[in-house]
Amino acid sequence: MKFDALVRSVGTQRYFDLATLKTLFPSEQDTLSVQLYRWKRAGRVVELRRGLYALADPYRSEPLHGPAAAGAICRPSYLSLQWALSWYGVVPEKGGVFTSVTTRERRSFRNTLGVYTYRTVKPEMFFGYVTERIMSADVRIATPEKALVDLWYLSRGEWRPERMESMRFDVDAGVDRDRLRATVDQIAKPRMRRALSAWMEYAGTSSTDEVISG
Repeated sequence: MKFDALVRSVGTQRYFDLATLKTLFPSEQDTLSVQLYRWKRAGRVVELRRGLYALADPYRSEPLHGPAAAGAICRPSYLSLQWALSWYGVVPEKGGVFTSVTTRERRSFRNTLGVYTYRTVKPEMFFGYVTERIMSADVRIATPEKALVDLWYLSRGEWRPERMESMRFDVDAGVDRDRLRATVDQIAKPRMRRALSAWMEYAGTSSTDEVISG
């Protein structure tokens, strides 16, 4: 297969995988891996993870960027935890690592776009995400409330007000108290209810709005 044929076939896509190429070029299945390796070495193809690729600039028509790639590298998944909280402004640090939640096993990847980590939750915890337009691409990302709860849930230990303070959470950055409470209620875990109580105390909620911990 010539490189021009690859560009004509997948040039309008952000990503493509080896299985797709084997379908498009069935007579060349035995040599596709070798060709992709050579094109990667030549800087014509970017490997996002084993078996998943993108055309390098200037061969593709769709932009390639870190947030959009997160959902393609591991499916199903959505951006959450520190990266999503940073994007919403709930934590001050810029998320250098693309942190996501998945129902698959925990894993991490490194490519030219950055570092991607995927934390595992049970299927019943896989909710609370939306599709946002980020850098000209549709990206699946947790709501601010679910990103916060995901962080509480996947971090060890108790979340107390002083721990919230150490994270420098911005309580005015779009975390809705009622949606946060509803998210915690859906999970129905005592540790999450205690974390919610700590958040309310950290956020300066009045005693009339106090949450009963489990």
